[in-house]
Amino acid sequence: MIELMSQAWPWYVSGPLIAMVMFLLLWVGGEFGVSSTLRSMCAIGGAGKKVDFFDFDWKNQIWNLVFVGGAVIGGFIASTYLSDPVALKLSSSTVQDLSALGISFNGGMAPTELFNWESVMTLKGFLVIVVGGFLVGFGTRYAGGCTSGHAISGLSNLQLPSLIAVIGFFIGGFVMTFLIFPIIF
Repeated sequence: MIELMSQAWPWYVSGPLIAMVMFLLLWVGGEFGVSSTLRSMCAIGGAGKKVDFFDFDWKNQIWNLVFVGGAVIGGFIASTYLSDPVALKLSSSTVQDLSALGISFNGGMAPTELFNWESVMTLKGFLVIVVGGFLVGFGTRYAGGCTSGHAISGLSNLQLPSLIAVIGFFIGGFVMTFLIFPIIF
C-alpha cells in the first residue's frame, strides 16, 4: 500500500477525484481556491477594522480554512512518509538548460542553489521573495482569485473571467521562464 502511494497517481484516478471535489463544492455553494483562505485569515486577525476588503463574516469560510490546513498536513505526510526515494528524471536538454543558468540538477524536486537559507539571506534572494510575494499577492487580488481557484473552480463553472485569468497565468509563466528568470539568475 505504501509503495503504491509513493508513486504519482494516474490521471484516471486523480482527475475524477478533483471532479468529485468540484461537484461537492458546487452542490454546497462553495468555491475552490486558496487566496480566499488568506483573506479569511486576515479577517480573523482583525484586518477588517482597517481595510474594508477584510470586513466580512469569515465564519462562513471556515471549511476553506480546514481545507488549507488539510493540504498542509497532507503535504507534510506525503513528503515525510510517502516520498519516492528514486531520483527525479529530467530530459538531458532540461538539465543542460538548468546548467546554463548555473543550476545543477541533483535528482531532487527543488534545486539547492535556489531553495536554501543562504540564498534567501542574500540581497537578491530577499528581493526576489519580497517582490515576488508582492506580485503574487497583487495579481491574485487583481485577478479575483488564485491559479487553483480560477483553473479548477472557475473553469469548471465555465466563467469567462477565469479563462482569461488562466491564459494570463500561462503567459506570465512563459514570460518569467524565458525572459525574466535568465536575467535574474
